[in-house]
Amino acid sequence: MDAQQQIDTFIDFFNREYIEEILEASRLGTDCITFDFNNLSQFNLDLSDDLLEEPEEVIRAAGIAIEQFDCPGSNKFQILIKNLPPSCKCSIAAKRSSNFDKLLTFEGVIRAKTPVLSNVRRSRFECPSCGNIIPVIQTGEKFNQPSRCGCGRKGKFKYLEQYEELTDVQRLSLEELPENVKGHGQPQKLKVELIGKLVDPKFEPKFNPGAKVLINGILTKLPVKLKSGAQSTDYDFLLRAVYMENIDSNEIDVTLSNKDRKEIEAIAKDPNYLKILKKSFAPSIEGHDKIKEGILAQIAGGVRRIRGDGHVERGDIHILLIGDPGAGKSQILRRVSTIIPSAREANGKGATGAGLAASVQKDEFLGGWTFQAGTLVLAHKTLAIIDEFDKMGKEDREYLHEILEQQTVTLSKAGVQAKLKAESSLLAAANPKFGRFDPYANTLAEQIDLPPTLIDRFELIFPIRDKRDSVRDEKIARKMLDFSIDEDSTPQLDTVLLAKYLSYAKTFKPILTDQCKEKLLDYYLKIRGNYSSDNDLKNVPLSARQLASLMNLTKAFAKLRLSHNANVGDAQRAIDILDYCLKQIAFDHETGTVDIDRISSNISGSQRNNLTLIKKIIRNLVDKIGNNIPLQDIVDEADKENISEDKLEEAINLLKKNGVIHEPKRGFIQEIR
Repeated sequence: MDAQQQIDTFIDFFNREYIEEILEASRLGTDCITFDFNNLSQFNLDLSDDLLEEPEEVIRAAGIAIEQFDCPGSNKFQILIKNLPPSCKCSIAAKRSSNFDKLLTFEGVIRAKTPVLSNVRRSRFECPSCGNIIPVIQTGEKFNQPSRCGCGRKGKFKYLEQYEELTDVQRLSLEELPENVKGHGQPQKLKVELIGKLVDPKFEPKFNPGAKVLINGILTKLPVKLKSGAQSTDYDFLLRAVYMENIDSNEIDVTLSNKDRKEIEAIAKDPNYLKILKKSFAPSIEGHDKIKEGILAQIAGGVRRIRGDGHVERGDIHILLIGDPGAGKSQILRRVSTIIPSAREANGKGATGAGLAASVQKDEFLGGWTFQAGTLVLAHKTLAIIDEFDKMGKEDREYLHEILEQQTVTLSKAGVQAKLKAESSLLAAANPKFGRFDPYANTLAEQIDLPPTLIDRFELIFPIRDKRDSVRDEKIARKMLDFSIDEDSTPQLDTVLLAKYLSYAKTFKPILTDQCKEKLLDYYLKIRGNYSSDNDLKNVPLSARQLASLMNLTKAFAKLRLSHNANVGDAQRAIDILDYCLKQIAFDHETGTVDIDRISSNISGSQRNNLTLIKKIIRNLVDKIGNNIPLQDIVDEADKENISEDKLEEAINLLKKNGVIHEPKRGFIQEIR
């Protein structure tokens, strides 16, 4: 089909299918028309084939066809094309030279993008000799000028700036979707150029770094420049987009066959469904049933909720594993990444805060300063896995506070300001400071190199201890040596079916029934009853943060049942697993109660009680004998309150450290006022 036939066919096509859209776009001044490739192929198969093979020429013919309608601005209409056939779909890693100048579809995650720039597409020059106007179409990065005029003049021509045609341009770096990366290979990237209406202010916020997008475009050559400025013999790939849409919806697209769906629903109806899931989750890892149960709930997730006042309650569940060396932490993390291919992995030892959150960098292709999405932003709507979590630098951790609670990343650097979404669950593993987990430590921050404010962001914290148990030790050793086949460790679901089960479970959005709410309320008030506002010396066993965690866990367990309603049984499982974690990491052996301060503070409830009593003793002694107090008098008064010398010494040191008291001379204490 020659050029004129293409133009005539497009005129008929637009007259029949899109005349109303063209007239409306012209009236509103949007100057853009999006047509469906399926409609074109049904109208004229030859023209649709030409479009796939020679997209530049055919799109130009479509533009000329629209000009024939003689609408205001019709000579500037931009043509966008959606719904290309499956044969056009190409992975970023599979692009080759044979794909140049073809119309293709790519899916990926936006890794970085530039601010919107204004680009000259067509310019005009005037010949000083004869006054002839010479139009020049600008292509590529270099600004082109005419070499000669029709009158024979060569040399410099006058640039008519008032006649230049400008268009908006934005450049992206598109990265392969994690689920499309085979094995543990490096995700490939593709440079993308958007022009005109594809950078409309209404749509631009949807395409921030971390967003998953589908882009139709023409794959073209991008010259590679040497350091000297000369052009290399190599070419890079550049996709000139003709359509883009966001595929990062709240609903997860789960493709299940009828057989898969029936099998999954049958498992959910089994009274032992949770046992089946736990056995299939990590069959090679002996024990750790509560950890497996917690991670399954994390993968299913809670339900994100936005209240009427705009307050957002996150539905994602964060889990921290603190383990002795060789206890299986890393093995658990690797298993999760196998079940969830879209999960993003990082190692705290080599990671920076910018690499985990986002950073502002200078990019030669993208031009100027751009922001690069980090691991947790790229893990939006999925799971982030970080091993060696405690090995991160102090400054790098500061990035995580906003991400784990508000689930956003705010950037303001080098003139680039943005707020990126990071709605991801975090599964992290850390090592105790002194090699082994100590359940008798005053606070969790004492034995793990993380600030309490960050530790408190995790719903579930599991210690993994290498306890000596002759029966369990023999079972683990036999399994590692393949000494015998243990039927109990044989998974009932293979990895593929388990992944499908969990993906399907995530699509449910259960609500709490009234009975379920009563169950959670009773538990919360009962535990909080151990604290009385008129007695500050009692520990705080639970806070509102833990109640929010219970709600998310309850909904997650309902999802694992494939239910739209969370019942009392789901609430009880949530209570059991939270209670298990709190007794492992927040149990005060002095008082025999759970103390949430052991997680969320540098000082435990018992330490705070002792500090309060010692400060009270010092204040009373100041009133009696003045500010120069003999230490022995404090020891005598503390003994009356049943405070041991060790606890007294610890409290005195803390008060000195915090600037409440000082020791002017040996054996005497003064209060600092």
